[in-house]
Amino acid sequence: MNKDKIDLKSLTQEQLEGFLSELGKEKYRVKQILRWIYQRHVTDFEQMTDLAKLFRAQLADRAFVSSWKPEVVETSSDGTRKYLFRLDDGESVEAVRIPMDEDRATLCISTQVGCAMGCQFCMTGTFGLTRNLRPEEIVNQVCAALQDGPVGNIVLMGMGEPLHNLDNVITALNIFYADDGLGYGTRRVTLSTCGLVPEIEELGERVKVKLAVSLNATTDEVRQKLMPINQRYPLVELMNACRLFAQVTRQRVTFEYILIGEINDSLLDAKRLVKLLHGVRCKVNLIAYNEHDGAQFRAPSEEAIKAFQSYLLQRDIVATLRASKGQDISAACGQLKSQVEGKQET
Repeated sequence: MNKDKIDLKSLTQEQLEGFLSELGKEKYRVKQILRWIYQRHVTDFEQMTDLAKLFRAQLADRAFVSSWKPEVVETSSDGTRKYLFRLDDGESVEAVRIPMDEDRATLCISTQVGCAMGCQFCMTGTFGLTRNLRPEEIVNQVCAALQDGPVGNIVLMGMGEPLHNLDNVITALNIFYADDGLGYGTRRVTLSTCGLVPEIEELGERVKVKLAVSLNATTDEVRQKLMPINQRYPLVELMNACRLFAQVTRQRVTFEYILIGEINDSLLDAKRLVKLLHGVRCKVNLIAYNEHDGAQFRAPSEEAIKAFQSYLLQRDIVATLRASKGQDISAACGQLKSQVEGKQET
């Protein structure tokens, strides 16, 4: 029914201005429509009552506003909520709402159906890449989660590699930032990447966003086993790109480091990490690997975690330990999709 119409959630504020200009409409109408869609969550043009009836009919003839509801929702005892969304082509993606305190939540969203990067510790990588998400499919994850309450921060860290879908991701970021729409400041949105070096450089030139890099190893040998992308962009190239990104954007880069038992959690790894980070304005987010059925890796010991973090802190590196959330539900990327799709096949 909407095949030949444009989804207004796919448009940035500038693109919406262009669309309305073609209809002969004034620039201030953009703000009205953005507020209806993103602040009042209205998807029916007939309900946009401060627009003239003829204008509403024109919009209905040329455009529509998509809206998502999750197909499956799992809620953890700690308040973490996992959403599975069914797409119009039958594929599915996930988002996770993580409570930070009574009034704040962080939403982790997906940017692709599956992923081509093949990281060994990530379930999404086992699916392979099906397709990129369109801008409105990225945006609708946030809009749907807002129905459950405010979302303070957005993290592009769900299914997929955001920089492998760069143009659509940048469009979605600009939609997030529109003051009269969702109104997220650039410091409230973080993009996580496995390390696509040319795209990191391009990202810093095209849009403002906080950058998180999934590092997870201190030698090329270990990182290539965990993350095949390291064969294309080894550590020296990755660190140079991160150093430049921090300089250009004047923002700290966050390095995510999943501690895996007897793989990358030694004191020697901590020492090498300090050397790698030299000259990069950054912080480190340590994540203890969470074992699951069929996992090929082991969780680190409490002693190894504390020793690793202490070594970094003693060398004036900001190193936080991420608390595990949603362990009693399928909160890791791809787990809920895997469960649901598996049931559909049986």
